[in-house]
Amino acid sequence: MRKSKMSIAVLLALALTMGLAASSWAGPGHGGGWGCGPGAMNLNPEQAGKLFDLKQKFNNDTAQLRRQMWVKRAELRTLWNTATPDEKAIVAAQKEVNALRGQLREKRVAFRLALRKIAPQLGQGFGRGRYGCPYGYGPGGGHGPGGGPGPGGPAK
Repeated sequence: MRKSKMSIAVLLALALTMGLAASSWAGPGHGGGWGCGPGAMNLNPEQAGKLFDLKQKFNNDTAQLRRQMWVKRAELRTLWNTATPDEKAIVAAQKEVNALRGQLREKRVAFRLALRKIAPQLGQGFGRGRYGCPYGYGPGGGHGPGGGPGPGGPAK
């Protein structure tokens, strides 16, 4: 009897620990409690609508470019994974990836400038990740708009 009570207590403690861990991993705007994300940006409804449209436009405008980068990176991986890698082909493919990355960065700069015109208060946190939040929540990270490491990653 005592063993079963102990087992139940251990299972309850484990369940509580897992539940707390899951909520802490949720991140900003998803129950993580960092005070970041769309709800904490102090946007009026007009700004929120414009930012949503701007983000959608950025996603649409960069979709083909992001696709090209995926394909080119796959080609580069294939070149590296051969028994005798072709140095000239690898260098050429890497230059193409770099050129695509540069184009995406230029589009991201234009996006961020447009973002600041809509909501100037958002531009103040860009040194620390998106919108001043740790861990780079928001548009334009290394993975397109949305979550992901911000420029410079977490605040140091």
